[in-house]
Amino acid sequence: MPHQQLSLLGSCSTAMAYKNLEDCLLDLEKNNHLVRIKEEVDPYLEMAAIHLRVYEAKGPAILFENVKRSPLSNYKGTPFRAASNIFGTLERSKFIFRDTFELVQRMIELKGNPMEALRHPFDNIQVGLAALKALPLKNPSSKPVLYEEINITDLPLIHHWPMDGGAFVTLPQVYTEDIDAPGIMQANLGMYRVQLTGNDYELNKEIGLHYQLHRGIGIHQTKANKRGLSLKVSCFVGGPPAHSLAAVMPLPEGISEMTFAGALGGRRFRYTYQDGFAISTDADFVITGEVYPNENKPEGPFGDHLGYYSLQHPFPLMRVHKVYAKKNAIWSFTVVGRPPQEDTSFGELIHELAGGAISQEIPGVKEVHAVDAAGVHPLLLAIGSERYTPYMPTKQPAELLTIANHILGKGQLSLAKFLFITADDTNQLTTHNISTYLEYVFARIDLTRDIHFHTKTTIDTLDYSGTGLNTGSKVVFAAYGDKKRELCKEVPAGFKDLQQFENPQLVMPGVIALQTKAFTTYEAAQQEMIVLNEQVIGRNGKIESVVQVIICDDSSFMAEKLNNYLWATYTRCNPSHDIYGIDSFISFKHWGCNGPMVIDARMKPHNAPPVEKVPEIERRIDRLFDKGGSLYGVLK
Repeated sequence: MPHQQLSLLGSCSTAMAYKNLEDCLLDLEKNNHLVRIKEEVDPYLEMAAIHLRVYEAKGPAILFENVKRSPLSNYKGTPFRAASNIFGTLERSKFIFRDTFELVQRMIELKGNPMEALRHPFDNIQVGLAALKALPLKNPSSKPVLYEEINITDLPLIHHWPMDGGAFVTLPQVYTEDIDAPGIMQANLGMYRVQLTGNDYELNKEIGLHYQLHRGIGIHQTKANKRGLSLKVSCFVGGPPAHSLAAVMPLPEGISEMTFAGALGGRRFRYTYQDGFAISTDADFVITGEVYPNENKPEGPFGDHLGYYSLQHPFPLMRVHKVYAKKNAIWSFTVVGRPPQEDTSFGELIHELAGGAISQEIPGVKEVHAVDAAGVHPLLLAIGSERYTPYMPTKQPAELLTIANHILGKGQLSLAKFLFITADDTNQLTTHNISTYLEYVFARIDLTRDIHFHTKTTIDTLDYSGTGLNTGSKVVFAAYGDKKRELCKEVPAGFKDLQQFENPQLVMPGVIALQTKAFTTYEAAQQEMIVLNEQVIGRNGKIESVVQVIICDDSSFMAEKLNNYLWATYTRCNPSHDIYGIDSFISFKHWGCNGPMVIDARMKPHNAPPVEKVPEIERRIDRLFDKGGSLYGVLK
């Protein structure tokens, strides 16, 4: 087997302003952050499997130099290369942006506190100079991405998971403009997956455009639809890595992602127009096309970042105009599945860059953490303030409830399904130590008062725990005050030797998992919970030390590690339907329970299936790894 040698030069101190993706990959290679795969690899499942194995080993970025041609391709020259795992670790991601990261952090801070710049003008000269890079540059003399026109079928058609509906673009930068206010400064750049093949799409002429709630492209399409006009769409792939991060950055509406890309990349976003379509001239590939009013086709399935397949649904159809590629273009992609995956680094980068800005956006908020292990949107942890009634001797949630409503009305935060919120007068608690945070909340929550449901509302498009696409419920757990209980650190006697509920396991302090038969219907589940309630309520055995009882298919799996609990519990539960309680009650439309809350986290018939690796593909890619599991000996 060929052995890929990498130079070991240590961190480079030269200022980096990557002109394109290849510049970045060469820099990563110099610094032992990249490996080349020269053997031919199949874009059907193989490339994704290699990526997943390397990512799990915290390995380097990967440059696939010999991608097997698709049988659909008409391409006559050398097939395009492909790169993945570029952002595979937070360390590597910060290395890529090492010369601009702190400056952009400072720019974000100053936006919330502009008086700081006036007080210390000389301290902020560098920030001002960096901000100049934020201005997009129109019509540069060089337009490398227009080097050649190709077809969709000439692209590396990467099929990630076995049940996927076709090949997808997984690191796209989808660009649209406001039809009422055209131009780049009012444009939107978002990362919305694109289906290239499969289903009912006419090959090379049609592709699928998937986007979810609270996305800028939806506003643009709504305006175009009202005027009966098509929406021009440009999908950029590759280019400087700052462009990919800009596409997922949750910027306020009306702020151009292209300005952020320029500032973070240390290089102005270069663009031009071709046939009326915006073109990122530094991109490796550009797909242009139009979305017409009321034209949808089935899109999906797709193994998505919650760890399940998002199923087939009608989404906008994009009629392809042209496809462009630069000379020696590199196709960038990632693989998503049960978190954590490479996209986790995006979330970590965004938090480090702009985590402090949330307190400026929502008064009283100190921290917000969208839990990656639970798929981001299903579970949100927050720390707020309690300043409303300092004169009251009893501490209980007040301001926290106002803050919770603000969070659930704020952009993509509004997609949260479970929101835990508390306040810590000592300022020692953090949402990023998840187990400690949850223990703090569980020790203080009043289960008769502090659980607040939002029923028949919107949830994340990718979450199939609800009653329909984008439809489900939310729950807020708002806990504050003195400690109310000592949490159990072993399974209490009251949860042992139950009928129908087996293998009790301690998940974490205050949380017990019980295993039972598979879920069938909600009518049957309600009867099962009555049986559980009657058994537990009549027992002693310190059940007051338990806050959550998780009903599941496999309690040993649930208790094996914290991430299993976070993933299986919060992705598989629709709060209004799947939360019960021991000795529960409804008083003036408020629900509570005198004993532990019970969460039914079993797989339901309407849940999407989880993504799973294919053993045959795993055996096939073994040829690239040594006996120790290292790819070419560089994975340690």
